[in-house]
Amino acid sequence: MLARAGHSVTLVGRAPHVQAIDSRGLLLHMAGGVETVHLATSTELAVVRSADLVLFCVKSTDTEPVARQLAPLLGKDALVLSLQNGVDNAATIARHVRQTVVPTVVYVATAMPEAGVVTHHGRGDLVIGPRDAAAAHDAGQQQLLHAVVDLFATAQVPVRISVDVMGELWSKLMVNCAYNAISGLAQLPYGQMAALPAIVEVQRAVVREVVAVAQADGQSLQLGAALEAMENIARAMPAQLSSTAQDMARSKPSEIDHLNGFVVRRGAELGIATPVNQTLNALVKLVESGRTRST
Repeated sequence: MLARAGHSVTLVGRAPHVQAIDSRGLLLHMAGGVETVHLATSTELAVVRSADLVLFCVKSTDTEPVARQLAPLLGKDALVLSLQNGVDNAATIARHVRQTVVPTVVYVATAMPEAGVVTHHGRGDLVIGPRDAAAAHDAGQQQLLHAVVDLFATAQVPVRISVDVMGELWSKLMVNCAYNAISGLAQLPYGQMAALPAIVEVQRAVVREVVAVAQADGQSLQLGAALEAMENIARAMPAQLSSTAQDMARSKPSEIDHLNGFVVRRGAELGIATPVNQTLNALVKLVESGRTRST
């Protein structure tokens, strides 16, 4: 969207994606049409040396090694936005880079059916905010956050600043835990999940566990609002297959360890039982282990 609006954007990706975009542009299926977006690409992380803004979009399983590689390459005034699932990625990045890291909650339904092709199914808005109390009282960082809002507005991407972005990330984690594993195991979109009352009951059980862990962790997540938010996602994105489903369909490692698996680990640390999350995590791991052996 930023490149489409005329901003200077370089996409860092794997070779097949880069080659497809270099040969014909990025094909964006959106609002019933297909648009070609032209932008610079590279397979080399070194191109971030000239970047003012870095959108850190790798899978949570790759956060640590990529942050380590990124650290010596970033300009001293670069701003890093973590556009990732899970609640601990920004902190992981910040352990390795000295530049400002901003947690970002992403609400968008997309798919990448093949290299160089992105399909948009719904929404496309972001929530950003200071990572901790010190950042919240930093006037310079507040200016940076407002600059991000203004930049994305030029690309028709709504961005909201939250004083409690970590709470927002926990809310997104709750939604991911309720949908991702089930969508992945069944290879079905959210709308079909919501049509089966038995599945909705499983999702509600997942939400209750995530809320209990979040509250024990000091977050302000409330059960009623969480259940409502979970149910609204299926209405907003009925055709969406979860990112976990897309990973499983391609026999790629999923982020389950940073979703339901994270809730299970944090729950154990805080003394909160999470049997439904544990079951979903184990089932996804079982499918993944079977595919690993078969290959």
